[in-house]
Amino acid sequence: MALEGVPGVTGLAFDLGKRELRVLHEGPVEPIAARLGELGLGARLLATATASTAPREAVATAGNDDAREAGVLRWLLGINAVMFVVEIGAGWLAQSTGLIADSLDMFADAAVYGLALFAVGRHAAHKLRAARLSGWLQLLLALGAMAEVARRLVFGSEPEPRLMTGVALVALAANVTCLALLARHREGGAHMKASWIFSTNDVLANLGVIAAGLLVAWTGSPYPDLVIGAAIALLVLNGARRILKLRA
Repeated sequence: MALEGVPGVTGLAFDLGKRELRVLHEGPVEPIAARLGELGLGARLLATATASTAPREAVATAGNDDAREAGVLRWLLGINAVMFVVEIGAGWLAQSTGLIADSLDMFADAAVYGLALFAVGRHAAHKLRAARLSGWLQLLLALGAMAEVARRLVFGSEPEPRLMTGVALVALAANVTCLALLARHREGGAHMKASWIFSTNDVLANLGVIAAGLLVAWTGSPYPDLVIGAAIALLVLNGARRILKLRA
């Protein structure tokens, strides 16, 4: 972002372990060094090289990172789309607001990963716009989940705890897999940070549904399911808030 608008910059390659940045550019190095110096991070010029001697791996590394991000996001999109279908069906059969809220969260996540996939390899501003759009979508679905909790509170429900717990365990395994896939990319652009936030929320929501199923079985009351459904909706709302506060 500091180098945005500097003419001639064509590529960046970061080595976080060495705290080094390689900038591929045309023209003088002084404007680039000045912009990085303004960040106050102790930047200093280590070396320069002409096009004939500069290493070529920088651009390839950036391309490989984009390809890896895209591959991870395709898996996440597929996992969440499948789990949305499974959970929404099981939620209606089990009359579980917890499962229904979690299924809407899965749907939002699938949309998030699709938007993040669109943002891979694009400018930071595109990635931030994709993240914010996913945050608004998460906000809308959280409000829908809260409306469903209110409806079932008024009209009543008889949640089936075994189905609730079994499906929630499957969803938990799916979301832990998503977190494992995202672990290496969670400090990437805003689109990847958003994906990490959503998947973390999903794991917490799954644990909540499992707890609700056990409490419904123990007490014979539908209220634990309603409470967890409302809690998941609030968790999703908080995730939306965090996404909308992201910076590139």
